Amino acid sequence: MKCTRIGLCCYSTASASTSHFNQRILHLKNASGATKLNDALQLFDEMLLRQPPPNITQFTQLISVIVKMKHYSTALSLFRQMRLMGIPSDPYTMTISINCHCRLNQVTYGFALLATIFKQGHPPSLATYTTLIHGLVLADRVFEAVELFKKLLRDKLCDPDQFTYGTVINGLCKVGHTSKALELLTFMESGSCKPCVQHYSTVIDSLCKDRMVDDALELFTHMTEKGVLANVITYSSLVQGLCNFGRETEAAKMLIDMEEVGVSPSVVTFNILVNSFCKQGSVKEAELAVQAMVRRGLHPNIITYNALIDGYCLRGEIEEAENVIDRVMEQDIVPNIITYNSLINGYCKKKRIDEARHLFQEIQDEGLIPDVITYNTMLKGLFESGNPAAARELFNKMQAKGLTPDICTYRILLHGMCKNSQCSDALALFRSPESKELVEDVGLYNILIDGYSKCGKHDLAMDLFDELHVKGLKPNVRTYTVMISVLCQQGLFGKAKDLLRKMEEKNGCLPDSVTYNVIVQQFLKQKAFQEAEILLEEMISRGFTTDSTTFEMLLNQIPSTRQDSPTQTIIQKLINIK
Repeated sequence: MKCTRIGLCCYSTASASTSHFNQRILHLKNASGATKLNDALQLFDEMLLRQPPPNITQFTQLISVIVKMKHYSTALSLFRQMRLMGIPSDPYTMTISINCHCRLNQVTYGFALLATIFKQGHPPSLATYTTLIHGLVLADRVFEAVELFKKLLRDKLCDPDQFTYGTVINGLCKVGHTSKALELLTFMESGSCKPCVQHYSTVIDSLCKDRMVDDALELFTHMTEKGVLANVITYSSLVQGLCNFGRETEAAKMLIDMEEVGVSPSVVTFNILVNSFCKQGSVKEAELAVQAMVRRGLHPNIITYNALIDGYCLRGEIEEAENVIDRVMEQDIVPNIITYNSLINGYCKKKRIDEARHLFQEIQDEGLIPDVITYNTMLKGLFESGNPAAARELFNKMQAKGLTPDICTYRILLHGMCKNSQCSDALALFRSPESKELVEDVGLYNILIDGYSKCGKHDLAMDLFDELHVKGLKPNVRTYTVMISVLCQQGLFGKAKDLLRKMEEKNGCLPDSVTYNVIVQQFLKQKAFQEAEILLEEMISRGFTTDSTTFEMLLNQIPSTRQDSPTQTIIQKLINIK
């Protein structure tokens, strides 16, 4: 009888302990703040010290809280401590461990744990396989993820659910295999696990990103015909896709359509439309979209206002942009570096460089840190306003502050220096150790080749062109166009024409309208009319036309040509094209 009372007492204590831990774990799930992790770790230590210890389920629930906080390494460390204390793990616990390894880009360890599950005689669950498929997608091993998914189906290991299908569809879209994702979507439609709005939305978004907006709209129609209701994410993807192709009118109509079916546009949806209108220079329409947003009870955010500021600056309407910043301040919205980058760019475009420099300094005094775009904008503005020395000084300050220049920075610097007759300094910067990772950029070579050719240093321009081939870099149409101009300026018209043929026949680089205009102008200057006529005929047959300079040069030849001459015929053809 005494033993029975002791047993009941122990059971009562254990039961109370279980209830106590359950309550604290539940509290942690709903908690927030910086101390949440510390509280979870403290509870874990208490559970380890409890005799008898809580069951594996409670430990797993607690560690799941830590996993949701994205402390994956910490969670794995706690699982190791449990093993050392002799607390056995189960397939569910190991699946959580697999997820942690996958999140840490350690999917190989995840498969090692899968082998452990097999060794323990447990059949892996769908959740385990789905976690591994997701891990492979995260590690950019999408094709391996697809193969594992196919194995599930082929060997009938388990029936994939909507989340499994969604993981594979997302992975295929991630690597640009939208057609395969669409095939899988169709396969789902024919099976028992039907696709939901998330699956359709993923493929619709990927089609839009692949510039296949009409296909995305067709899938959208198909989805609705299947009885699947679109959500705000679906509509936002379509609005973005339409806007990317300048189809803002259709995008605006889609906002009306979604409201008619009971789907409310979000701030993100409106921001897409506002940004697109601004990029097109239609700031008035963008302002109307903002007003429509406000009427629906939505609050424009800093992204909305940044789009408006950028739109006004692109139009050169700086005062309007400044008014938008005043509106931002009035609503207690904090401007960010993107806000000021747009305004600085606006000042620079209007040649108001002193105001740009003042704002650049002011934002730093206020505690904002300029980014690479800020410096690039200022550097370009300083060069274009005829301040190359100030631009070089700013570049030095940028490096001194530990901000790494990007390829755009070097393009601005080299172009600005070459334009200001500082080609030697530009080449020295190009050769400097700091830019060694960028010397493989053909665009930088183009700037230097063009710079040296305009400075009259044709030999150095040709040396840089030859250097491209030595390094195994492929010249582009811009490179060839500049070199053709260089050869013509040296009177090497035969070599210029040979290079025009070589760029296409040997290197697969097609000449463009600029290439033809450059070489035709040079031949016309030398009064080599027959050669110019051949090139003009070729140019027209390829769908190109002359620029204003070439056409004017041709018109000047009329007094010295017969009425039925080839030049007259070409001029008539060009008039008909224009």
